[in-house]
Amino acid sequence: MPTTLVECVPNFSEGRDAAKVDAIIEAMKMRGVFLLDREMDSDHNRSVITLVGEREAIQEAAIRGVGKAAEVIDLTRHQGAHPRMGAADVVPFIPIDGVTIEDCVAMARHVGAEIAKRFQIPVYLYEAAAATPERQNLENIRRGQFEGIRAEIATNPARKPDFGECRVHPTAGATVVGARKFLIAYNVFLNTTDVEIAKRVAKAVRFSSGGLRFVKGTGFLVRGLAQVSMNLTDFEQTPIHRVFEFVKREAARYGVAPVSSEIVGLIPKKALEQAAEWFLQVENFDSSLILENRLAAVMGGKMAVGGLRAGVEPFIEQLAAPTATPGGGSAAAASGAMAAGLATMVASMSRGKKAYLQYEVQLSTAIARLGQLREEFKAAIDADAQSYDLVMKAYKSAKSGASGGAGAIASALKQATSVPLGVAEKAAEVARIAAALQPITNPNMKSDLTTAIALSKAALEGALANVAINLEALKNDAPQQNEFIGETSRRAAVLKANVEGD
Repeated sequence: MPTTLVECVPNFSEGRDAAKVDAIIEAMKMRGVFLLDREMDSDHNRSVITLVGEREAIQEAAIRGVGKAAEVIDLTRHQGAHPRMGAADVVPFIPIDGVTIEDCVAMARHVGAEIAKRFQIPVYLYEAAAATPERQNLENIRRGQFEGIRAEIATNPARKPDFGECRVHPTAGATVVGARKFLIAYNVFLNTTDVEIAKRVAKAVRFSSGGLRFVKGTGFLVRGLAQVSMNLTDFEQTPIHRVFEFVKREAARYGVAPVSSEIVGLIPKKALEQAAEWFLQVENFDSSLILENRLAAVMGGKMAVGGLRAGVEPFIEQLAAPTATPGGGSAAAASGAMAAGLATMVASMSRGKKAYLQYEVQLSTAIARLGQLREEFKAAIDADAQSYDLVMKAYKSAKSGASGGAGAIASALKQATSVPLGVAEKAAEVARIAAALQPITNPNMKSDLTTAIALSKAALEGALANVAINLEALKNDAPQQNEFIGETSRRAAVLKANVEGD
């Protein structure tokens, strides 16, 4: 997995010619960027492409996509139900992992500047990247569409672009670039051809007209049916099931009802989980009750968004089970992994910010090293349990009278000692890195670093306890291992002194 993960959902004013959309997608292909979805709508004459990738790579991919759209799309000949102002109409960046909305704002501004410079397409910034409050809403920027902006951009100061000259590209128009939270494009079809009813329902549901917060909407005639077309800009605060129920209620006022709905692009699993909980009225619902979420957590897959409990619960329950493994050694390794993870998060959220640019090298170095340590800690969770199982197997084999029993016990005990010793040394390193991050990262995240240091110390102390008990067994069962015992004791004493010194 990349250390940063950003979603980009560019909307292009072409939904009928698949060859043109293919060419745009081909232009955006590059290392570190992945195509998640493509949606073409002939009635809207619009395509929605969903990409995800690393921070640097996805910026260049978006820029190239805008350039190709300018080559193949002519807005002077474009007709469709959806409002548009550019061949590449809107290019939003959405934080997914290892980046913040502020990071995406910086990305949007970089991409906007490059689009204007490379292709002579004027660019407006919207949502979180907007330079003025009036431009936070896309509707305000796009009012009048391509033709209206073309007529006013040179004379109306309110139409001055954030990047580029005060004139639209003759065929590609203008482009809007921004940063926002995850958006769900959600449309509800009504059992009527009267588009005025859809517009009235949309007016009632959208926030700008006094409706639901975080909902934008309008009405169209699509595939012979009236459609309430909506964007849900914060599904956690205004969930999709509430929007559907509102549309259903408003439509009933005009004697019509929903016949179906559609999602354009992708939708987070959590949004569907919320809808399932609402419509099924499940009393004890939790995302960890979903089979796939539990399987992903147990089998090492990506845990569900919002299902944090699902990710840790299986391991906690294994620790609580009346079995010798996993035990304290595995728990210490897990604690170290969490410490490294927290420290990585803090460093990643400061890297690239203007206030911390002077520490860019230190932050990048810390992130890279913490990533290595995190992986080694995760491997040690299983390695500790496996080393204990080997010790038990060696004792059992020796008890049965098998040849080489003493040597097998010594070998197993040495491995069972080395694993937690390695965890302890890595935990001490994480504590040092986390402490060094305190003066060069956002002070508002001080508590996260404090937690990381506390977790690393817990990992250190727990691992050393496992080293001590295994060394004692080795002294009793294999006293001839003096060199190993002496060297391990020395390294453990140094680490213990660090703990006691704090």
